[in-house]
Amino acid sequence: MDNSGKEKEALALLADADKKIKSSTSFFGTLFGGSSKLEEACDMYARAANMFKMAKNWSAAGNAFSQAAGLHLQMQSKHDAATNFIDAGNAFKKADPQEAINCLNRAIEIYTDMGRFTIAAKHHISIAEIYETELVDIDKAIAHYEQAADYYKGEESTSSANKCLLKVATYAAQLEQYQKAIEIYEQVGTYAMDSTLLKYSAKDHFFKAALCHFCVDMLNAKLAVQKYEEMFPAFSDSRECKLVKKLLDAYEEQNVDAYTDSVKEFDSISRLDQWLTTMLLRIKKTIQEDESDLR
Repeated sequence: MDNSGKEKEALALLADADKKIKSSTSFFGTLFGGSSKLEEACDMYARAANMFKMAKNWSAAGNAFSQAAGLHLQMQSKHDAATNFIDAGNAFKKADPQEAINCLNRAIEIYTDMGRFTIAAKHHISIAEIYETELVDIDKAIAHYEQAADYYKGEESTSSANKCLLKVATYAAQLEQYQKAIEIYEQVGTYAMDSTLLKYSAKDHFFKAALCHFCVDMLNAKLAVQKYEEMFPAFSDSRECKLVKKLLDAYEEQNVDAYTDSVKEFDSISRLDQWLTTMLLRIKKTIQEDESDLR
């Protein structure tokens, strides 16, 4: 379908909107309903933006939504401005990730100013996802997930906060910030074990915390496993706990083959994801290094 007609219509609407704004600021315009002309201009910008979207001209759509948002701010319609900044952000995601982040940040400022922290948190997650996938800046992604978690906690949305914190822990461990990851996994695991609905997931959090301890120090990992078994007896019977114990034994014996076999056996029943594979390989490397030191 030829969308060039839509672009032309959109450009004509933008020109009309600009005229409306100019006439609203003239002496007669201000006498005869300047604000209603601004409202009409806002409407034209939004319509133009939607036409640009149909034509898949994402940057032009983002710009038109941003202009509508700016006018709404001028008219003190904060909620409408924030909505338009979100629309602009969503359009820019497809063309200019950094500009998408700028627009989402503008919306977040408005929402936090209005005390709408749950919505602000949701958009911090959107920004974190852009940093994860488009701009690949993991430190900034972590910062936005942490901010989202803070806002959710403040609004008593603990499970939403925990989802964000688990993303932080995943990345912290990958960046070898093990202590930070351990604190989160233990905190979320403790919360899960006290909840009837989430109880089953507690073992996964304690398993990941134990592996992070293992990356730092074998003795730490041993003590951590004992602590988790006391806190959450169901952990003892889990395949995850049994695997960590087998790995600790293999580590003490400096037996790489036993270590590899235990991991393979676990993987044949529960597939290891990328994160677990990375952590288990890091621990295995320390066994091989210790072995070569002894030779």
